[in-house]
Amino acid sequence: MDIKYKWKNGAPPTRDEAARSEHLLDESQFNSEHDHQMAEQDARKHLGVPTETTDSDRPVLP
Repeated sequence: MDIKYKWKNGAPPTRDEAARSEHLLDESQFNSEHDHQMAEQDARKHLGVPTETTDSDRPVLP
């Protein structure tokens, strides 16, 4: 199975790189931020990396 979008650096990242990187796909191929976020989630699932959550920027502890 291959993904239908262009990777940010031209090739799929390793799992370690994908886990540390915020964006895996080239942003110029998307018309809206929502489409970009959905494709990023699909790319992370394709690589076997945990997907980003909507509250990932918030600290865990108050």
